[in-house]
Amino acid sequence: MRLAVAGGTGTVGRYVVEAARGRGHQVVVLSRSAGVDLASGAGLAAAVDGVEAIVDASNPPTIAREAATGYFTDATRHLHEAGHRAGARHLVVLSIVGVDRVPGFGYYQAKLAHEEAALAGPIPASVLRATQFHEFPGQILHRTRRGPVALVPRMRVRPVAARTVGEALAVLAEGDPAGDAGELAGPGEDDLVAMARRFADRRGLRVHVVPVRAPGPSGRAMRAGALLPTSAAARLEGPTFAAWLAGDDPTAVTV
Repeated sequence: MRLAVAGGTGTVGRYVVEAARGRGHQVVVLSRSAGVDLASGAGLAAAVDGVEAIVDASNPPTIAREAATGYFTDATRHLHEAGHRAGARHLVVLSIVGVDRVPGFGYYQAKLAHEEAALAGPIPASVLRATQFHEFPGQILHRTRRGPVALVPRMRVRPVAARTVGEALAVLAEGDPAGDAGELAGPGEDDLVAMARRFADRRGLRVHVVPVRAPGPSGRAMRAGALLPTSAAARLEGPTFAAWLAGDDPTAVTV
């Protein structure tokens, strides 16, 4: 199968590419480095020529609600239009567990718009919601660190490896469109602050992790567990955060 991966150089997208190639598929990476601009649609028609399925693991350069919403809706429209003309039969979109249970958080509102745009277009779609990645604590440390201090929000999470999510998306693309493709999470619940501290210790980072309470209804929802899977049918797949952190993949623990 010829498969296109939007955001194929990103945290999850690169694992979609790796898994799909390992399963014998011909993979086209849709990224700016490959000459494709999803937001404008430039280069997209030629890139998706002959593809049977598209996996969208792309992300905007901002989490601001208006800008992120504009990116997701524009990119999704372009994927639908170009993919439909090319004869694609399936669009697979990565989203976030609990995205509809955290009020007032702009990026999550943008992801809901992303889901709606994916399901409303001409290509039959599947939306897989995943929990925060094992990579997330390292990303938070990188974004919030100022000198020896990093601010990490308190929240309950059930983290999953980005590689696990990428593999699931590749498999999903092979099948029939499902609409709601369910929830995917890791095997154990954890606390983001504690994860960040363990990450820093593993990497030998000299950083003081300071817990903070995210404000407003969104912060309360995250602390209360709104980002945890609620479906009895949710898939819980390893590795655990501890096993992932102790692994040999040098890219897994890079800040």
